[in-house]
Amino acid sequence: MSRSLKAHILLVLVTFVWGATFVVIKNALADISPLLFNAIRMTFAAACLAIFYWRRVIKIDAVVFRYGLLTGTLLWLGYEFQTTGLKLTSASKSGFLTGVSVVLVPLFLALFWKRKVNRWTAVGVAAAMIGLALMTVPAGESLVGDWASINLGDILTLGCAVAFGFHIIFLGRATQRHSFEQIAFLQTAIAATLMFATVPLIEKAHVSWTPQLFWAIGVTGLLGTAAAFTIQAWAQQFTPPTHTALIFALEPVFAWLTSYIVLGERLGARAGLGALFILTGILISELKGQVVAPASDDLAAELA
Repeated sequence: MSRSLKAHILLVLVTFVWGATFVVIKNALADISPLLFNAIRMTFAAACLAIFYWRRVIKIDAVVFRYGLLTGTLLWLGYEFQTTGLKLTSASKSGFLTGVSVVLVPLFLALFWKRKVNRWTAVGVAAAMIGLALMTVPAGESLVGDWASINLGDILTLGCAVAFGFHIIFLGRATQRHSFEQIAFLQTAIAATLMFATVPLIEKAHVSWTPQLFWAIGVTGLLGTAAAFTIQAWAQQFTPPTHTALIFALEPVFAWLTSYIVLGERLGARAGLGALFILTGILISELKGQVVAPASDDLAAELA
């Protein structure tokens, strides 16, 4: 099995973990405020990575630290914008706008790195976006719905998509140049530090230490953060950023399936059609799409 194929399979597994842990996180938020939960699970993940990769961690130099600082800051911004924006906008708009990173990744690559995207990849991205719209907008609500008005929550959530889009791009470039173990630890530790620093500024933190919460921190910290970010850092050495973004569009599909299995939530025909569009978009991109090498790498070179 080629490293590229392994990378794609592992990224699908990572996305499955993120989608599957949606129910766990949803239940945990009954006992803790969302930003504090993110900070705690990110800190736990960073501690696990520091223990597991300590030989690599003690060899971190200034150049690697700059990449870790950039990817960690983008990771933090993505989570903060998403969580804060969700307080001010609807869940359907939040889910869709977060998924806009699927489109932003190839757009950023074209604008800043002069990278051309194969037309089949563009078709795959378009199909995935249609699928996201069908999955995230409730069946009883028009696809236009309340989108005529734009509020602060929408803008913040779009900022989340921008941050995650750049994170996918720079993480791939960082791990192509430096140890993926070092980058995985650094970005997690920096995101955790920034999260704890901003929790008192953004939300009224509260926590009730229940078995359910400990379970959620353990599962999301180990699997959804430490393991997932390490796998992502390794896999993006061998996966084009646009393909990574498309694979991540599977997250609502896995969350949808998990909700059905665990919570017994009904699977509507509209959501099922959306999942089919996302899967079709990924298959089109993987089988037909071909990313052309960039003509310029100036932004990444600035960090070297």
